[in-house]
Amino acid sequence: MVWDKMECMFNEWFELTIWWHKLLFILVLYLLAWVVHRLSQRLAQRMVRVNGMRNKQRPLRLERQATLHSLIASAITLLAFLIATIISMGLFIDSSTLIWMVGLFSAAFGLGARPLIADFLTGISFLFEDSFDVGEKVEIMEVEGVVETINLRTTVLRAPTGEIFTMPNGEIRMVRNYSRGRFSLANVTLKIQSNDLGQALSLLEELGPEALHLLPNLLEPWQVISESGTIGQHTELTLVTKARYGMAADMRPRLLALVQGKLDEAGIVLAE
Repeated sequence: MVWDKMECMFNEWFELTIWWHKLLFILVLYLLAWVVHRLSQRLAQRMVRVNGMRNKQRPLRLERQATLHSLIASAITLLAFLIATIISMGLFIDSSTLIWMVGLFSAAFGLGARPLIADFLTGISFLFEDSFDVGEKVEIMEVEGVVETINLRTTVLRAPTGEIFTMPNGEIRMVRNYSRGRFSLANVTLKIQSNDLGQALSLLEELGPEALHLLPNLLEPWQVISESGTIGQHTELTLVTKARYGMAADMRPRLLALVQGKLDEAGIVLAE
C-alpha cells in the first residue's frame, strides 16, 4: 500500500517536472524569438548590404535600402515567432496531428482573417516590386503624403498637414508616385489683346529657345497653345513648360518675369 502511494506521488512529481520542463522550453523558445526580433534590424541591414555589394552595376538607392531594411526586419520577426509557436505546439501534439491542425488552422485563419493575410502577402510582394520607397512623396487611397515606414502589414504616410495615415498593405491598389517624375509642369497662361495676338505669338515662339539659357531649370522650349480655342476682344495663350522635376514652383515666377519683360519691351499690354 505504501509502495503504491509512493509510486503515485513519484508519477505525479515526474509529470509535473515534465510540464515545468516544457514550460521552461517554451519560454526559452519565445525568448530566442524575441532576441531574433531585437536583432532583426541588424540582420536586415546586413542582408541589404550584401545584396547591394552583389549588384555593383545597379546599386540600390538609399530610399530602396531603407524600404528593404524595414520589410526584411518585419519578415524575420514574423518567421521567428511563427517557428517558436509551431515548435511549442509540437511539444503537446504528435507530428501527424500537428500537420493536420496547422493545415486546418491555416484554412480557418485564412477565411476569418483574409484582410490580414492580404496585408502580409502584399507586404511580401513589396520586397520584389519597386512601386514606392521610404521618403518618397506618394498618393495612396486618395491620401497624399511622404512614406515614413513600410512593414509587412502596413504603410505609414505623413500628410503635408502633419497627420499620420496608416494604410493596410492589402488595400493598396494604385499608387501615384510624385518622386519619380521626369519633369514638372510650370504652365503659364497669358491673356492677350486680340489686336496683339500675331505679334505676341511670334515673340513667344522666338523667346522659347532663348529661355533655355536664361532659365537653368527649363528642360526644353515651351509650346504655345490655346486651350479654350476662342477669340473675342482678347484670347488666352498657354505656355506648356517643362521644368526639372520638383523645380516648377521655383522657376514659374522667373518665367513670368521674363515673359512680362519681353512683352513690355514689345509694347504688348496684357488684357485684364
